Parts: sequence; C-alpha cells; structure tokens
Amino acid sequence: MSTLEIKGLTVTVHTEDGPKEILRGVDLTVKSGETHALMGPNGSGKSTLAYSVAGHPKYTVTGGTVTLDGEDVLAMSVDQRARAGLFLAMQYPVEVPGVTVSNFLRTAKTAIDGEAPKLRTWVKDMKGAMGNLRMDPSFAERNVNEGFSGGEKKRHEILQMELLKPKMAILDETDSGLDVDALKVVAEGVNRARETNDLGVLLITHYTRILRYIKPDHVHVFVDGRIVEEGGPELADRLEEEGYDRYAPAAVAADAAADA
Repeated sequence: MSTLEIKGLTVTVHTEDGPKEILRGVDLTVKSGETHALMGPNGSGKSTLAYSVAGHPKYTVTGGTVTLDGEDVLAMSVDQRARAGLFLAMQYPVEVPGVTVSNFLRTAKTAIDGEAPKLRTWVKDMKGAMGNLRMDPSFAERNVNEGFSGGEKKRHEILQMELLKPKMAILDETDSGLDVDALKVVAEGVNRARETNDLGVLLITHYTRILRYIKPDHVHVFVDGRIVEEGGPELADRLEEEGYDRYAPAAVAADAAADA
C-alpha cells in the first residue's frame, strides 16, 4: 500500500510583475488503488499542482509538504521522483526527435528499475500493451510523439504508464482532444493499470465525460489554487448540471461568511 500525501502546499510562479501565488494551501491524500478526480475551471491551478509534484523547475514551492510513502518528494530530483514511483501524463506531451518509442520506453524502464529488462520479455510486454491500446506496431519505431495525433500522444502516455508500473499516476487532462473511441481506449488502459498494479490515480479534468469510463472514488473541486469542496462520484454529477459558477471567489467568500 502506497500513499501520496500533499499537505498545505503553496506554490508561486515568476512573472514579469514578480512572483505570483498559484497554489494556496492544498491538502490531498491518494492511496494505492484509489482514483481521485480533481475538477475545476481553466486557470484554477490544477496543472500547476501536477507539475509541482512532478518537479517542474518553473514552479517554486513556498510552503507545505509532499511525501510518497513517508519520503520527502520535494527533496528529490525529477528522475528520483520517477524512480520512487511517481508518473505524470502531460496535457501536452512533447516531441523527442531522433528517439524511437521502443528505445525511449526501454531506457526509461532501465532507469527506473536499475537494470535493463530482458529483451524477449520486454518486446512481448510492449507488444501486448500496444495491442490493448490499439496502437499499430509500427509506432514502436517512430520518434516519440513526432507527427502523432492528439489521440496517439495520449495513448503513448498510457502505454508508458502501463509498462513503467508506477505507484502513483497524475493524469493531467488526459481526456483533452480525444474523440469518443480514443477516450474509451485510454480509459480502459487507466482502469487496467489500476486493477493490475494497484495504481493510485489523480485524474485532473474539467469535464465529466471521462468519468463515465473511469469511476472516481473521490472528487475534489479545485478553484483559485485550493480545494473548495470534496465528495464522492455524485459531486461530479452535480458539477455536470451546475458548472463551476457557484465556486467563483465571490460566491465562496459569501458562503464562508454565512457559515461564520
């Protein structure tokens, strides 16, 4: 059983006008086998949370803690975080010219495990995972994400997740740009990894459509750099009907004043 624990996390980003606070005290705990949906409007700081946990240098942590199984994640380099079991599926996966998918994946697996996987077993596992994601075998010899469609890039992210077998996966708007068929395939991959590897998932989205295929155990509403409400799957259904207007800063302040 693994646990990713975020406590009081505050994060700033440098702008032309100086430091700007994006995260304003985030508390969130994800355990093995759980799926947490983090939902909120664009610009609320959801992706900042993902990249801060992963170690992106653009973001400066000014307070709080992030631990994985009690180990200080913030003290780790980016590669150490990956080896510890953290995985980030990016909203906009980058192209890596000159590096094939097969070489990229095997190199990543070697770095995480500390030894290269046996070639025959690795090829079998990769072909099986690609088949499950309905990826043409020729993708293995293409350069990473170069010329890939949006759906192909997202399938490649899930392929990485399935083969690298992390403890915790943060999926940053994995549903963006996917048609219905691709969405189902990607969701099946996430569910498969959760069930077979006891994966903990933090699923970041502002739409509910992916939650029809990936059922969350917990739903968190994220507005203005903080979690403003938490609940079960029924909360996502309510968001589908009501939207995020009721969580606008003025409305949140009014609710807080009424409760005082």
